[in-house]
Amino acid sequence: MDQPRRSDPGESAADATTSHGPSATAAPQHDDDASPPAEPAVATTAPGRGSGEATTPTASKPQLVISPPTESLLQDDQLVKGKTQQQQQQQSQQQSQQPKTQDEDAAAATAAAEQSPVELEGDEEEPAEPTSFQRSSSPAAMQRNKSAVYEKVGEEGINKMHKFSLYETSTRFYLVGADIVDRQFRVLKIDRTAPPGNLTIFEDDIVYDRREMNQLLNAIDDGNKGAGGMKLKRTLWGVLGFIRFTDAYYMLVITKRTQVAMIGGHYIYQVDGTELVPLTTGSTSRFQRDRNPEEARFLSILNNLDLTRSFYFSYSYNITKSLQQNIIREREAMNQGVRGPTPDFNDMFVWNHYLLQPALSALKSTYDWCLPIIHGFVDQSYIDVFGRSVYITIIARRSRFFAGARFLKRGANDLGYVANDVETEQIVSELTTTSFHAPGPRLYANPAYTSYIQHRGSIPLYWTQDNTGVSPKPDIDLNLVDPFYSAAALHFDNLFERYGAPIFALNLIKARERTPRESKLLYEYQNAVQYLNQSLPEDKKIIYKAFDMSRASKTRGHDVIGTLEAIAEDILQKTGFFHNGDTSLEVPRVQNGVARTNCIDCLDRTNAAQFVIGKRALGRQLQALGVIAGNTVEYDTDCVNIFTHMFHDHGDTIAIQYGGSHLVNTMETYRKINHWQSHSRDMVESFKRYYNNSFLDSQRQEAYNLFLGNYIFAQGQPMLWDLPTDYYLHHSDPRAWSGKRRRNYWQWWTPANMEPRALPASQGPETPVLERGLSFIDDFWQEYYRPLALSSFLKLFAYKKMALNARYIPEKTLQAGRYDLSPFRPRKGPIEHESPDKKPRKGVTILDPHSEEEKQRPSSQLGPPMHHRYPPMMGEISPAKAGILRPDPQFDAGFAQRQQQQYARQQQRRHAAPLSGAASSSGAFLAPPPPADKSLMTQWTLNDFVANSLNPSVSAAEADEYAEYVSHPQNLP
Repeated sequence: MDQPRRSDPGESAADATTSHGPSATAAPQHDDDASPPAEPAVATTAPGRGSGEATTPTASKPQLVISPPTESLLQDDQLVKGKTQQQQQQQSQQQSQQPKTQDEDAAAATAAAEQSPVELEGDEEEPAEPTSFQRSSSPAAMQRNKSAVYEKVGEEGINKMHKFSLYETSTRFYLVGADIVDRQFRVLKIDRTAPPGNLTIFEDDIVYDRREMNQLLNAIDDGNKGAGGMKLKRTLWGVLGFIRFTDAYYMLVITKRTQVAMIGGHYIYQVDGTELVPLTTGSTSRFQRDRNPEEARFLSILNNLDLTRSFYFSYSYNITKSLQQNIIREREAMNQGVRGPTPDFNDMFVWNHYLLQPALSALKSTYDWCLPIIHGFVDQSYIDVFGRSVYITIIARRSRFFAGARFLKRGANDLGYVANDVETEQIVSELTTTSFHAPGPRLYANPAYTSYIQHRGSIPLYWTQDNTGVSPKPDIDLNLVDPFYSAAALHFDNLFERYGAPIFALNLIKARERTPRESKLLYEYQNAVQYLNQSLPEDKKIIYKAFDMSRASKTRGHDVIGTLEAIAEDILQKTGFFHNGDTSLEVPRVQNGVARTNCIDCLDRTNAAQFVIGKRALGRQLQALGVIAGNTVEYDTDCVNIFTHMFHDHGDTIAIQYGGSHLVNTMETYRKINHWQSHSRDMVESFKRYYNNSFLDSQRQEAYNLFLGNYIFAQGQPMLWDLPTDYYLHHSDPRAWSGKRRRNYWQWWTPANMEPRALPASQGPETPVLERGLSFIDDFWQEYYRPLALSSFLKLFAYKKMALNARYIPEKTLQAGRYDLSPFRPRKGPIEHESPDKKPRKGVTILDPHSEEEKQRPSSQLGPPMHHRYPPMMGEISPAKAGILRPDPQFDAGFAQRQQQQYARQQQRRHAAPLSGAASSSGAFLAPPPPADKSLMTQWTLNDFVANSLNPSVSAAEADEYAEYVSHPQNLP
């Protein structure tokens, strides 16, 4: 069988394009693109590259035999200008006459470079900014390898690219992608001279090694010497896509990242830096001269969206789907004999979906170059259970449909998408083995992985709030009363499709109000659920539960957390949770149904309720892993404290994205812990939320509409900033209603969505897809273990996670050996952990100013009552705290000491002389203390003032003065 031959620099552009795959848009052909004539290809296989059967007709797979790099990537106008064909032939002859020792030296140098360990610098396993491809101009590296065999994408397993280098010439961009160990490279060419509105990209499906890539880049650089050569523009971690406003396209790239979690040996990263690269030819081009004046304003609007906060991606794990969905898809692919499922991302959570559309139409393997990102929250913590490593991971995915700011996006649109739609998944895993595969190997059957999913979203009705006034709580308007509740029907049908049945709808809005606001929605939502349940099967009906959480938290004696615990137990019994495993050895479980929680904003009350449900699920997940015997975990344990901090950060992040501020009411508020300390924080967060909703939400909404593609510039249409409302950007076009088929008002649900989820059987070691090794299916080994990478334990992501729960252990009690290291033993509370030596606050103690004195004095020394003496003794003040206007020990440290000394001298004189003897009053009493320093008083915190107001203190002098006042003969009623 004839081998496919790699093209030479002398091969024609048309031949190169035919041999190596079609271009997205045919590049313009020029006469000066000609290259040197091709040398005869040698049908042999280089050692270590192919199977060694290149010339055998019965070879197992065709090998691509090439000489120098492909011509299709060298189609630059300035590539060979100024060179005659005779000079090119002379250079070719000189290269062919070089001794063979240079080939051997080059091969040895390449092998040494590939085998040498890579030293990692900084505090992370990989630095925040990537390093570029290291080009070399040494003769050994420049020597052409005439008999190299190139493999194509997918032939030797997974070719995931983890870092990229962007090079530029005067007319082209070259994006060089490298795998995680810098052994395999690929190239993408982008034309900078394409007309406005056109995106010309060529993808090379050849996988290069380091030496071959070095030859290719040096050849491009040599061919463009007359136009400035080739320069490195940027190193990056990935491409988010391409976007166009009015004229030319821009490429959005990731420049910085941070590791935030690891699942199954696959890392999840947070975007820490981005850059928008214009795909034009420079500042002197016609695109700058004829640039639309509105282009700069579009760019400024896009800059209002901070892509460095709460955006996440992964190279090898599908974070747009839940762990249960990913495992089921992988098992189904294994049962079908396929290496892996085709990329199937959940469009609802892919926030750069609009930016990926140009790449999807131009590239064959889009997701090898472009990374889908989610918007939400990702965090991971580690629990050490006497040497067993348990990881808790929280992943929140925000929907891109009907996305926006708090008062600008309420309720649902006519497509059934609700505002503030967030899916929260908690994954609890034990890292006995890293990957998703069980020993055997049994593919995707590791029983050490569990997960549970919750959902939050606005009430699926047509309702809005007008925040144009100054009221922090605008009135709620039910804009449209739909007797068939079509928006709610579409929404719940989508929930059935995503999670199955049953749906447990937990409604936490207020039921009783002086002026009806939230209660309007309470009854309308209840009527919607009752209507939709009429046609559902009995075992698939929507379970509706209303709980006025706000009123319950303000009612004395009402246990809010206890009520939520009972509701959470009911939810877990109906929905279950996911536990991976092999049906032949373990008892795996799947989650069918979901708990849908909402309040009016889906922020504060919703996050507290979801925390209680998640805590209940956490106990069951730990029990399924064999970590604990029961199915519950107690409050104030290290495990729950860690989970509380994670869920608090999760709620803060979701609240900032939707409301503009952190949570106003946290779990401490509903558990009534540090109520007065959190009160001031709640007031500040309420003000921040009011300010953002009033002044900044409109700018943020414009950025959302532009980035998500809700608004697309078109000639003759209004500009984004001129639109009076974005209603029609988030609802279907009314002109298209006539062409749509009307949904059935009675059978509004899809029967296929009601089918229970099941876990397919896992494949063992006899499966055909394992003939080429596990790395052919899953590349977790190189991503997690980093072979040939020189690092240290302090830089390893997993090692740094081990110290996370150390902050919950009091250092002194740990040194004394009195600390129980079990993370499931209840403590006194997380606040006690932070300051174990903190003394309890004293209560209010008001004593009779003379009763205690009379009891202690002998009967012979009894005299007139204490309130008849004047002036009173300053030493007889109450032991309670000093007041605000009296000197406090922290304001006058010496006054208390002087007061005690004077009191001791007074006691000595009292016992030395008879009471009737006139003891000299001069100097017998301590001079009045100086007034408190006002500059120090202003430094008091709100907690100090609250504590003094709740714990008043009365001195003996004040008590005597009051007694004389009330016993005065001229006392007025």
